[in-house]
Formats: sequence, structure tokens, C-alpha cells
Amino acid sequence: MAALAFVPVPGLPLVGPGDDLAALVAGALRAAGLAPAGGEVIAVAQKIVSKAEGRLVDLRTVTPSPEAQALAARADKDPRVAELILRESRRIVRVARGVIIAEHRTGTVLANAGIDRSNVAGADSALLWPTDPDAAARTLRAALAAAFGVPLGVLVTDSVGRAWRLGTVGHAIGAAGVTAVLDLRGRPDLFGRQLQVSEVAVADSLAAGAVLAMGEGAEGTPVVVIRGAPLADGAGDAGAGAVLRTPDTDLFR
Repeated sequence: MAALAFVPVPGLPLVGPGDDLAALVAGALRAAGLAPAGGEVIAVAQKIVSKAEGRLVDLRTVTPSPEAQALAARADKDPRVAELILRESRRIVRVARGVIIAEHRTGTVLANAGIDRSNVAGADSALLWPTDPDAAARTLRAALAAAFGVPLGVLVTDSVGRAWRLGTVGHAIGAAGVTAVLDLRGRPDLFGRQLQVSEVAVADSLAAGAVLAMGEGAEGTPVVVIRGAPLADGAGDAGAGAVLRTPDTDLFR
């Protein structure tokens, strides 16, 4: 693999509901002299995808159900946010004071079903995940590839916590043109032994580097160009959903 480089893209304007995100990203890439030459991966923060999709919710319009009120009391959360978590989730996995671990309707297990209020304008606003992160990645990839006339990949990233370890790490919640998991099982190691369990989370690894380059605060750089990462072939382009464990192989559910 070639040397990897993660290059934040400056100058992207604030994104709002209904904005043409591909056009905004393409304009920022051109203005920064970062127009892709081919083979790059464009990492895009979930927040701007969600904002363009109009996934902002005014909490003043949310009426908590009795179930949400009980959940909020257990977790010491805003009952309106608890209601949104229930709406966005397949099920609640764990509850503790200050945190609700939920299985999002896409299958990802994470805190608060991905609902976030940071870097969102308005004291009573909350932002949901994109409706279909993999579909959003595919749409953005098609538009950017057409705009620049080159092959490229797209990742939709978010910061997600991990079992056993403190802190969040960037994950790929949507992917197009990027291998989610590279299966090395059956290949020889350095000494000729056959690998038995080696599966590399390529999309998540790239997303982690991209989120570091984006920053988690007020940096205002939600797009990163990744250079040196191989694009997926047709068989390996299954989207970020390919990384999810099934419930019967997940030791935490």
C-alpha cells in the first residue's frame, strides 16, 4: 500500500436542509486545489450528510411517550431525546446514568442511537443519523465521480465509543467504493503460516484517521481527502453494513 495522507478540506460552508451536498463538497475541493485526480477517498462527516437530508429535529415538537419518560428517568436524559432514541432504534441494549446504548435501526450499536446535539444550531435542536448512510455514500460518490470524471471512494464517518476502552474513534457508518472488511483468512503470514482469523476493518481504519484530521470541536472541516488507500473492486464494495456482526456472533448483545 502507498503512504496514506489525510488532508482536511477547508472552506465548506455551513450545510442546511435541502442543500446539494455533492456540489458544496466539489466546490470546496476545487477552491482548495484538492480536486481528486483519481483513486482518492473522500471522507464526509455524518453531521453534514444528516443536515443536508433535513434530519434536524426541533425538540419542542417531540412528545415523549411513557416508555421514553421511564427510559429518560433511568438514564437522567431529556425525555424528548429518549423518545427520539426509541424511534431510531431496533432495541435498547444497556442503560446507565448518563448513557443509553441502543441498536440503531441500521444495525450499529452505539450511544444514544447516534443522536447528537453538538455543533447543531439551536438550543432545542437534535440531529439524527442519515436515513441510509450507505445509500448516502453511494449517491455522493456517483455525483463526485461525475463532477471530476475520476474513480473515487466515499466514506460517511461518525465518532463511536468502544467496549473496554475510553474515548471515541471514527467509524465508517456509510461506504461506497471502499472495502469495508478485507478478509485475509487463508493467506500466508510472514513465516508461511495460514492466517485463520485475520479480517481487517479497512473502512473503519480509514474513517478513524479521517475523523482525527477533521477534528471533534469547532474546526469546521467535515470533509477530508484520503490519498493512498486502495479503492474496492466490485466484489468488495458491500458498504459499511458489511462490518456489522450478526447478533449470534456478538458477545455484547
